[in-house]
Amino acid sequence: MTPADDAFAALRYRDFSIITLNQFCLTLAILIQEIIVAYSLYQITKDPLTLGLIGLAEAIPFIALSLWGGYFADRFNKQTIMKICLFFAIPMPIILWGLFHAYAQKHITISTLSWGIYAVIFGLGTIRGFYNPSATSLKPFLIPRELYANGATWTTIGWQSGVIIGPMLGGFMLAGLGRENSLFTVAALLIACFVLINLLSKRSFPKIETDNLWDSLGDGFRFIWKTKIVLWSISLDLVSVLFGGVIALLPIFAEDILKVGPEGLGYLRAAPSIGALITMIALTKFPPTQHAWRNMLLAVAGFGIFTLLFAFSNYMWLSLFALAMTGACDSISVVIRQTILQISPPENMRGRVAAVNGMFVSSSNELGAFESGLAAKYIGTIMATLFGGCMTMAVVAVSWAKTKDLFGVDITKGAEK
Repeated sequence: MTPADDAFAALRYRDFSIITLNQFCLTLAILIQEIIVAYSLYQITKDPLTLGLIGLAEAIPFIALSLWGGYFADRFNKQTIMKICLFFAIPMPIILWGLFHAYAQKHITISTLSWGIYAVIFGLGTIRGFYNPSATSLKPFLIPRELYANGATWTTIGWQSGVIIGPMLGGFMLAGLGRENSLFTVAALLIACFVLINLLSKRSFPKIETDNLWDSLGDGFRFIWKTKIVLWSISLDLVSVLFGGVIALLPIFAEDILKVGPEGLGYLRAAPSIGALITMIALTKFPPTQHAWRNMLLAVAGFGIFTLLFAFSNYMWLSLFALAMTGACDSISVVIRQTILQISPPENMRGRVAAVNGMFVSSSNELGAFESGLAAKYIGTIMATLFGGCMTMAVVAVSWAKTKDLFGVDITKGAEK
């Protein structure tokens, strides 16, 4: 069997398997904590804006520091940076436990609790700003170039598996163990991530060509700006997630619209990733890189359509189906974009390109959460969701009209400049 025919080809490389398992555990920890914090804070405050402010608290430092994180990833050892970041992340859920415990004992007010939580999330956003560029730019060094698409699929499967299990675990743990005890599980998972990173083989990486800091920071932007398929893939995902995401509003749907409680919230939060995981398994054998740009536009359009269906649904089963389909569509665009971002940049620029991508794409989840929370507060949760779906469809229409020349690009041979 040739590597191209082997669905498990990337996983046969030891360090790639370790980093995929690490990503699964880290995603599990993040999502359990997200469910606990978001649902608990909304239950206490009943204010949709608090959900948006959680996203904003993480987005601000992440955006501000991502370029520096990319510079550090290309300048220093990526694995060492990841170890340092995880070391500082481990105490964060313990601090959250202390805040909720103090509130339960009436030692602090709701306002102090809220601002304390925002401060911890701000700290986690700071850590992400350095961790993500190193983690993203490390993966292409762990497998051969011809396995990048297969590796991108397995990376996303590891992530999506965590996104499925994490929210469901978070919901059941919140209902059964209470939020304080559940947060200790998050700390244990972060410790496991720290151990896994320490198991990676030691390696060196290509260094930045210039010592000029500002020129180096600008290289990532210049590369993306002149590489059309990279620029448009990032822009398409940025705008669709910024306006089309409904994840931040799910505590409101669970508590006030569908009335399914924390367990139901776990199912709702996991549904997109169930759809994504099923799709990802299919993509290991049928990668979407043939006619990649057309497939990406169709996938984002599907994301918008099923977001609209979710907004109109009053039934749990239909809501779960719509969310699962948004995940299925999103997973296709994720694999295509990750393959583009791994193949296109030079080896010594991957950290900075990953940082710019992280600034605009990863942070769009948090900024999208703020936009959704703000819109829900002033125009209502249903209208905010409808607005997001319509904006996604509009973005696809504009992209289709402006990028017809990209339909013929073969991304497995590098992006067209």
